[in-house]
Amino acid sequence: MSPARDPVADLREIAFRLESAGEATYRVRAFRSAAAAIGRLSAEEIDQRVADGSLTTVPGVGEVTARCVAESVAGEEPVYLRRLVATSAVDLDEVADTLRRTLRGDCHSHSDWSDGGSPIEEMALAAVRLGHEYLVITDHSPRLTVARGLSPDRLREQLAMVAGINAGLPDGFRLLTGIEVDILEDGSLDQEPELLAQLDVVVGSVHSGLRAESAAMTKRMVTAIANPHLDILGHCTGRRLTVRAGGDRAHREGKPRPESTFDAGAVFAACAEHGKAVEINCRPDRLDPPKRLLRLAVEAGCQFAIDTDAHAPGQLDWLGYGCERAARCAVPVASIVNTWSAERVLGWAAGHG
Repeated sequence: MSPARDPVADLREIAFRLESAGEATYRVRAFRSAAAAIGRLSAEEIDQRVADGSLTTVPGVGEVTARCVAESVAGEEPVYLRRLVATSAVDLDEVADTLRRTLRGDCHSHSDWSDGGSPIEEMALAAVRLGHEYLVITDHSPRLTVARGLSPDRLREQLAMVAGINAGLPDGFRLLTGIEVDILEDGSLDQEPELLAQLDVVVGSVHSGLRAESAAMTKRMVTAIANPHLDILGHCTGRRLTVRAGGDRAHREGKPRPESTFDAGAVFAACAEHGKAVEINCRPDRLDPPKRLLRLAVEAGCQFAIDTDAHAPGQLDWLGYGCERAARCAVPVASIVNTWSAERVLGWAAGHG
């Protein structure tokens, strides 16, 4: 074992780097509070609490900060700090811009067949205008009645329509078939398995029961991830943010919605094990997963899909928001599935079945 590092110094360094990067004040405060709390303990008590797993019982110390302390005591640079250091030495704007130019398609979009505002053909032509090589149409599944989710019969009609639209689109571009299927309470997927097997790409998301206990939500998500028909885990925490009027090209009315609670380590490990992608949702009112979880997914070796979740043609131009977050969290370009050609995406998704 390497000699122990100074956990208080590491926590303060994380706080400094978070603040320097303009991260949320509450997150900076969490690391500073933990540094103060750990600083009041003797080295012997810190070692003992690390050994027996009781650091989180210290007021001001949470799971993330406790993990950082344990890594410091073991002589390791905390993973959280290492990720921050890795991104601080690069020009994030340049990295994000380069990544945006590398993206070849978008795997999550909605049309007026469910809760989108425009016809499929209009969405496709907007994607062509943006230089995409493909766009996956992922309207909602039956259970989400508020969003006019597609029954099996309506989905079959849509598949036939997409085939017809593709015949008239410019060379070098294609619409891919898909769905944003609800992950039900037992982890099953809200559409006929035979239909899911016909689709090019399946995004699975939780839209109900978002306040379930962590253990139940974890089991629900891990079960869905193991389903061979699911390809991408959509907006994993289900959070909604408040977006200011006039800022970042979006405005959302109403109250923010907090994150669902689940064992992120177990969920991302399941994604890595089954070769499923974690979505980096670009919507300004989602930006899901939060950066701390996105960094955890990177550490777990996950694949990713940077998706707009567009409900209107202009929203297809929101990919930059996800690219900026991917740059900040050092997401490897090779792990982002929509940097791949349509043929490779199709092969990857088919391999899950």
